Amino acid sequence: MVEFFKVIKEREKLRTDVSDHLGTAYDSLIDAQMLMGQTEVANISRSYPQIPDVPVSTLNIMGTKVPQIQSDLVDLPSPYNYSVAFSTHKLDLASKEFQTVLKDILRLAEIEGTILKLALEIEKTKRRVNALEHIFIPRLNSTERYIEMQLQEREREDFFRRKRIKALMQG
Repeated sequence: MVEFFKVIKEREKLRTDVSDHLGTAYDSLIDAQMLMGQTEVANISRSYPQIPDVPVSTLNIMGTKVPQIQSDLVDLPSPYNYSVAFSTHKLDLASKEFQTVLKDILRLAEIEGTILKLALEIEKTKRRVNALEHIFIPRLNSTERYIEMQLQEREREDFFRRKRIKALMQG
């Protein structure tokens, strides 16, 4: 549970950072579109190389496998792969901001996946605990009482039988 709440706090901070960076990036992109035209910005964006595959593995937290995105192993292409003579400073700024926020988005995706997996595991554990508390333990207590009553009854019968045998032997 401690790990779960720690991850939630980290997610909230990262969400705020990503939201701020994306807001700045989109504002710069809109300014660039106004200065250069939407078609020119679209043409420049097509020249941007594809982002390489992101290596994903799993990490074991409290017996739960959670995703681990190795964003530090991703070699991102240079944000300035276009001619600066035909662009504006706002496009450069937008490109740099999107480049910066990409690793944070990958980290946020990892955290969201971790929270989802841990929440599902916590929910399963809660159901098991409730089943133990409300079904299995009361059944075991009932069985224990039944066995104790049976043993007491047998003990009384045995005691009565011994008294009778003793009375028959004396009489």
